[in-house]
Amino acid sequence: MNVLFREFNPFDVWIWLEFSTVPSDAEKLYLQEAFDAWYYLGKLGGFNAENLQVQEEGLDLSYMTYDDRQGDRSLMALMHNMGDLEYQGNWGRCWFDLGTSDALALDVLINALQQLSQEYVAIETLIMGGVNADWPVPETQDTFVQY
Repeated sequence: MNVLFREFNPFDVWIWLEFSTVPSDAEKLYLQEAFDAWYYLGKLGGFNAENLQVQEEGLDLSYMTYDDRQGDRSLMALMHNMGDLEYQGNWGRCWFDLGTSDALALDVLINALQQLSQEYVAIETLIMGGVNADWPVPETQDTFVQY
């Protein structure tokens, strides 16, 4: 899976997927579940790079002391909105307002989609941001579903 970044505004970003073939209904369901799970984790503040205590601890986590108030001392990192996953031929796209979630969220999504591409639905290219000239985007976010 080739990963490309275009113009990127985290408050108004389209994520584009190019597939090897037109995805089946089952493949679309896998993708919907992956994007929904990623979005819900982001909406709950799961992608807060200021509170990665377990990651920073290293390999030995036995008897680790976890500071349950560290998250309260960091800035909130919340995703705000997600549009519907749409398809046109061998392309898919979804709009997001990533809010204040950290770039960690993008790495998590890319990792998940790489694995999904290897096992369930072949994704040729993942494009973060920008627009496609042959598939115009709406002028306003009023058309998007809020979850």
